[in-house]
Amino acid sequence: MNTIELIRPSPHVAEVWLNRPDVRNAFNDEVIAELTQTFAQLARDAQLRVVLLSGRGKAFCAGADLNWMRAMADYSWDQNREDAQRLADMLWTLDQCLVPVVGRIQGDCYAGGLGLAAICDVLVASRNATFCLSEARLGLLPATISPYVVRALGVQASRRYFVTAERFSAAQAQALGLVHELCEPEALDAQVAEIVAALVANGPAAVKACKQLVRDVAGQPLTEALRGETARRIADIRASSEGKEGLQSFLGKRPPNWLV
Repeated sequence: MNTIELIRPSPHVAEVWLNRPDVRNAFNDEVIAELTQTFAQLARDAQLRVVLLSGRGKAFCAGADLNWMRAMADYSWDQNREDAQRLADMLWTLDQCLVPVVGRIQGDCYAGGLGLAAICDVLVASRNATFCLSEARLGLLPATISPYVVRALGVQASRRYFVTAERFSAAQAQALGLVHELCEPEALDAQVAEIVAALVANGPAAVKACKQLVRDVAGQPLTEALRGETARRIADIRASSEGKEGLQSFLGKRPPNWLV
């Protein structure tokens, strides 16, 4: 791959790095294709427990590549539709990752880069990170990333930043609930490593089930059917081999078998 660096420090961890630091890891059609391919490949890995998503260099992702945008200026409607569909499909592929995705954010996190950040389950940002939904400045709109950004940023904040295209700081992003952990630049890697270690230490099937649970109950009315569904899910995992091992190891004051 030319634009993505995939590292496997252990069988349980995958690091996916945007690797175009000379253009602040900006998107183009090659980045989109390689991200889609990488996450489709990771989805088939039964040993995987967590994915780290980050960018090499001074920026996480500055949005669309200028040369790519120049080429798009001459696209027909059909070509624009096909191009946008590839981006939408890439974002969906990342969002469907079964295991938690931890985002490591430094420098610029703009436009499509903010869409990538919004897909992450846990977001750790350096205090020098800057966020922006800049599309409206160019007479465009953040359409393909909008389902993920609105979900992560919230409706009210999205109403503002979609239409103003203002930059906002990492501290503001944390106050809005987009960023979970904020740290000094030199502490970024240590903070990310701590979260990755916490995820790897948990029951792998339970972590996947927890991620899916949030998606399935968010925004749902608290009906009898939902109460019954949540009761079924906890019964299923209690009766599973992992659930039994987790409880027995806790009561026996020993590490569970997924740690040994």
